Amino acid sequence: MTIPLAVPDAGVGHDPWWVILIKVLFIFVFLVVLTLFNIWWERRVVARMQHRIGPNVHGPAGLLQSLADGVKLMLKEDLMPKGVDRFVFVLAPAIVAIPAFLTFAVIPFGPTVKIPFTDTYTRLQLTDLPVSVLYVMAIASIGIYGIVLGGWSSNSTYSLLGGLRSSAQMISYEVAMGLALVTVFLFAGSMSTSEIVAAQSHQTVHWFGASIPLPGWYAFLLFPSFVIYVISMIGETNRAPFDLPEAEGELVAGFLTEYSSIKYAMFFLAEYINMATVSALATTLFLGGWRAPWPISLWDGANSGYWPVLWFLGKMMCFIFFYIWLRGTLPRLRYDQFMKLGWKILIPVSLVWILLVATVRAVGRETNFSRTTLLVAAAVVLVLAVISMFVPQKPKPEQPTEADRAKDFDAFAGGFPVPPPISGQQSEPTSKAGSRG
Repeated sequence: MTIPLAVPDAGVGHDPWWVILIKVLFIFVFLVVLTLFNIWWERRVVARMQHRIGPNVHGPAGLLQSLADGVKLMLKEDLMPKGVDRFVFVLAPAIVAIPAFLTFAVIPFGPTVKIPFTDTYTRLQLTDLPVSVLYVMAIASIGIYGIVLGGWSSNSTYSLLGGLRSSAQMISYEVAMGLALVTVFLFAGSMSTSEIVAAQSHQTVHWFGASIPLPGWYAFLLFPSFVIYVISMIGETNRAPFDLPEAEGELVAGFLTEYSSIKYAMFFLAEYINMATVSALATTLFLGGWRAPWPISLWDGANSGYWPVLWFLGKMMCFIFFYIWLRGTLPRLRYDQFMKLGWKILIPVSLVWILLVATVRAVGRETNFSRTTLLVAAAVVLVLAVISMFVPQKPKPEQPTEADRAKDFDAFAGGFPVPPPISGQQSEPTSKAGSRG
């Protein structure tokens, strides 16, 4: 039975104006409330890891602590350092915060549903594009300009260095993140977020004549891409252990050093919304989006109505918990180690994996081999290659240098001073030198 939509043959983007307005308000309120919750959740989880209590005074279990902190930041005095570029200094937080909200416009929360108390049906997604994933990456990259401009306009060495660090870091890891998504596009045959979710609905593996149903999640089928994306999204959002632009032990607070009050809060808000954005994108591209996980998917109504919103939020919160877990566990990397990981490991591995996946796709079309079997074999080869990169090499024996030879030479060994040997020649025995004397 086909569910009637608000407009005949209407899809995403053809809703009535009041439905679009409701969706926009819902996304805005959802992201603000989610940020307040994530701040509280992070403080509680890290406190539990460190055997502390965490927020527990304001509201039940301290749930209103984040709201109190937000009100405090809004009411604090807004300082303007001397010598700053005022226009750019004020504009930078807005450049960071506004794109953070826009990226959720193409994230699908669920299937087509009926709006309560109306006869209107709509899809739980604001809009969709043939290149939705590229739209998310393009909008997210705009935030880099806000960070760089904020550091430059502050007229502070610490802020400038923090902005430069952040630009190098985010650009580097955007390359690895984009390459990790290429294999998803190859398998899904589309860059539309809703079509990528539909492509992960089911997967059947034919192994030695037996058909084995498996989850169609690309996190299993394209596991190397999933790992590369997860590492890249942590570096992209400047979170520990990759929070080098805000390394307080080196740069005070990085590009945030001169900011206060509501401007500081906007940077803080953008960071947590970006965490939710990359987590939602990972859920959409690798974990089947709003589709129910197994064994819940065995229930006929699991992927209909408003239930998929619950599955989507559960998967997204798992990624956010992973963020918090890393912050409470791992120390910060050195900057050279961090850049080496991105340019010398993640990007080359991504290129090799794309080549393997493209080869598997081509071979699968021309032959009768199972693409899944070929892909598993390619993944095993790639994993072995990556492991070999971390195997320590056998140290080579050090060759003595001219300085070492001169240091070992004893000019008074025969009782008389003898000059050191000329480079490349052997000195005569000391006894002969003494006899000539």
